[in-house]
Amino acid sequence: MIAVGGSLVFALVLLVGMSLRDVSLGRLSAIFAAPLTLTNYVEVLGDPATWRSFLVSLIYTVGSTLLPFIGGLMIALLLNQRMPGQRLLRTLALVPWAVPSVTATVAFVWMMQPTYGVWNYLLRSVGLIDTDVNWFGDPNLALLAVIIPTSWKAIPFFTLMLLAGLQSLSREQYEAAEVDGAGRLARFRWITLPGLAPFILVALLFSAMHSFREFDFIYASTQGGPDGATETAAVRIYNQAFESFDLGNAATLGIVTFVLVAVLVALLFRRLNKGSLEGFL
Repeated sequence: MIAVGGSLVFALVLLVGMSLRDVSLGRLSAIFAAPLTLTNYVEVLGDPATWRSFLVSLIYTVGSTLLPFIGGLMIALLLNQRMPGQRLLRTLALVPWAVPSVTATVAFVWMMQPTYGVWNYLLRSVGLIDTDVNWFGDPNLALLAVIIPTSWKAIPFFTLMLLAGLQSLSREQYEAAEVDGAGRLARFRWITLPGLAPFILVALLFSAMHSFREFDFIYASTQGGPDGATETAAVRIYNQAFESFDLGNAATLGIVTFVLVAVLVALLFRRLNKGSLEGFL
């Protein structure tokens, strides 16, 4: 606890110190010798590109959280049924989670390649498109293109969490509801969803926090382009630090991101009343 806590505190102090100084890459001694200033915060908070990156992060987070949640819930409901090869299917459902992010990104970039990618081939075959679609090169489609591989990789996490929740539900409730004449949808609405509420909350919260700071998928495919269409806060922090060599602005973006995420998580916990989804279901 001392080692981990000390590392976290040191990193946070270092980040705050750099955000209060107008510095670039260099020795720590030179960085902390620079005078204190609020210039970085004024520049970052007044830059429209900052808020655009947060908006892109929000859209990316919502898309890459809700899509795998829906897919994971459907797969969990399926795997919760008794069927031949159930254990094998459960194992295969977790395979995408084990694939490295960069490897998955490369695979999807090839599949969604404009001229010889399998995605455009299939869409042309069924008549949905007439010309090739440049998924990662079109500013209107690039964000969707990076959400898709992120969602694919996140589905096993939701499947595992929700399947564990389904197996913890009491069978007696379902039997009693069936005796009372409740149909499948009614049992799902009044038994399954309320019973899964704590698992749904934890899964959504962890997935959203992970997606908000996601870097691998986006940088490996678009590097934040085209024209900033996929430049999330995490990618912008990297670009500011290692493309523009502006450590001060990058650290300030990191602090602002940290504060926003902390506030949103606190509000979410308060609104959901310590894990209860009552009021949403």
